[in-house]
Amino acid sequence: MLDAHNITYEDEGLSFVGYIAFPATLTQPTPAILIIHDWSGRNEFACEQARKIADLGYIGFAVDMFGKGMVGTTTESKMKLMRPLMDDRNIIKKRMLKALEVVKGLDHVDQQHIVAMGFCFGGLCCLDLARTGADLAGVVSFHGLLTAPDIDNQGPILAKILALHGYQDKMVTPDQVIAFGNEMLKRQADWQLNMFGNAMHGFTNPQAHDEAAGILYNKEAATQAWRAMQLFLNEIFDKRV
Repeated sequence: MLDAHNITYEDEGLSFVGYIAFPATLTQPTPAILIIHDWSGRNEFACEQARKIADLGYIGFAVDMFGKGMVGTTTESKMKLMRPLMDDRNIIKKRMLKALEVVKGLDHVDQQHIVAMGFCFGGLCCLDLARTGADLAGVVSFHGLLTAPDIDNQGPILAKILALHGYQDKMVTPDQVIAFGNEMLKRQADWQLNMFGNAMHGFTNPQAHDEAAGILYNKEAATQAWRAMQLFLNEIFDKRV
C-alpha cells in the first residue's frame, strides 16, 4: 500500500506543489527519487512515475518546476510555461536545488541516496542539477534535451549519469549528443548513454502521438528504458539485481 499526497513549498516568494509517493509501511532511511516533468508541468504522468517509483520501494517526489502546480494543455500554453526557464537556465538551477533541499528534509529520506530523473524538459533539468556539482547519487534523463547551459560550471560532476535517448529524436541532433559526451568527459563524470534505435522524442509517454513532429510513444523502448533505469538504481543503491 502506498501513501501519496501533495506537498507545497516556497521558493523566492513563489509557491510550488510537489507530489510525494512512498510505501505506507516505511520506517527506515530510504532512497528518494526526484521526478521532473516534461514541458506540460507536474501532470498526472509525473505523479504516476512517482507512484511507480514508490512501488519499487523508494520515495518518489514529483517536482513542480513552473509553480502553483500549473499544467499546460496546448502547445502554446506549454511553451509559455517552459520558455522563461529555457531562456534563463539559472532559474532551472535554483528551482532544482530548492527541490533537492525539500526532499532532503522529508521524513525517512536517505540523504546519501538521492537520484533525480526527468522526461524531455525534465531530463534537461536533472542534468542541470548534476552540472552544479550537487551532492547527488545519480541522474536519469529520459529523452532529455542535452545542451549545456551558458553558466560557468566547470568542476567535476559528482552524480552518476544515465541518459536514455532515442536515435530518431529530432529535438536532439547528433552533434548535440557528441557535445554532451565531450562535456561529460571534460567534467569527469561517471556517465553512460543508452540509445534506442527506433525511438523518437517522448518515447516513454503513452500520450505522445505526433509522429510528424517527431514525438511518439514506443512501448518497447519505454520498457527497455525503465529496466535500464532500475539496473542503474540497483547499482547506485548497492542492491542485488
